[in-house]
Amino acid sequence: MEFSRRLNRFGEEIFAALNVKKLALEAEGRHIWNMSIGTPDFEPPMHIRRALFDSAQDPASWKYSLRDLPELTQAVASYYLRRYGVTISPDAIMSCYGTQEGCGHLAMALCDEGDTVLLPDPCYPVFKAGVLLSGAEPAWYPLRAEHDFLPCLSDIPEETARKARFMIVSLPANPVGSVAGPDTYRELVEFAKAYDVLIVHDNAYSDIIYTEEPGGSFLATPGAMDVGVEFFSLSKSFNVTGARISFLLGRKDVVDAVRLLRSQIDFGMFLPIQHAAIAALTGPLESVEKQRGLYRERRDALCGGAREIGWNIPDAKGSMFVWAPIPAHYTRSMDFCMDLLERAGVLCTPGSSFGPHGEGYVRFALVLPPEQIRQALSAVEKSGILKP
Repeated sequence: MEFSRRLNRFGEEIFAALNVKKLALEAEGRHIWNMSIGTPDFEPPMHIRRALFDSAQDPASWKYSLRDLPELTQAVASYYLRRYGVTISPDAIMSCYGTQEGCGHLAMALCDEGDTVLLPDPCYPVFKAGVLLSGAEPAWYPLRAEHDFLPCLSDIPEETARKARFMIVSLPANPVGSVAGPDTYRELVEFAKAYDVLIVHDNAYSDIIYTEEPGGSFLATPGAMDVGVEFFSLSKSFNVTGARISFLLGRKDVVDAVRLLRSQIDFGMFLPIQHAAIAALTGPLESVEKQRGLYRERRDALCGGAREIGWNIPDAKGSMFVWAPIPAHYTRSMDFCMDLLERAGVLCTPGSSFGPHGEGYVRFALVLPPEQIRQALSAVEKSGILKP
């Protein structure tokens, strides 16, 4: 049987290859410190679990939902007002089964074959996958250390900017951990207006930021609602990754286009999950702020501890990830990743899997408590892998 040529656009899934090696080492009795995938190890708050459980006891909750509950979109709108100071109409909000699914459907709703989409390099691989599924072509804009891993809009060729249908921005950024201030968001709004390009902001990590104040929303920037949409996820803030709760919100015509596409392939989010989302959005946020402090402790344990053993890893500014340069005697991040796993039992992700400018780095997910991170660093030091 011949399959769609669309599948030829995708390479080997890097996490699968790493997992094969991990399983083989564990079968030998080796202990592995797994910091490769960004799945939080914290528990979801009890009031969220209770809301899902209570809803699931109602037989009516097991029917097609067919739509987002009005209480849900209102809860998102109210949350955005109290959390970010953004006023948004509930009809400019829709649910997605995670930002991963949302990115694919957004590209299919906005792009035709051969269209151009601006993507950060390095970036969350799903951004590229969504674009390729739509038949569009990615145009990369690099995130460089000398520019604090932020978009350098002046480096984007004018011809490329004018062709682009939309531009994806992720701040705080996965995998590089950069954080934007108001000036960056204002520059994005000006860029979008100058070149008639939509800004798509992934706002997954605004609650994991290591400044005194928590992160914000791109949509809080004057003019952003006219030129942009935002993906807002509950996964990392509330530790509900498996429930796949995300929202697309912002410019209404864009949201409506994605909603129309979704109506052809979906019957709505499971009602108990909608009720869990409502509980998260309307409930207390003390656990979210406490968790931000716990992530900072992990960031400090990893970055500070690495510097103590001679590995110069800069402090991440936000997200649940650390972007670490590989030792100078290595030239390929995949080689270093495999050696680190084999020799030290520490599993991370090669930077090359996030785009060409990711080469020379590896990404660590802060999914282990500080004590285990220190144990992992001790294993790294003992392995001698940092020395030529």
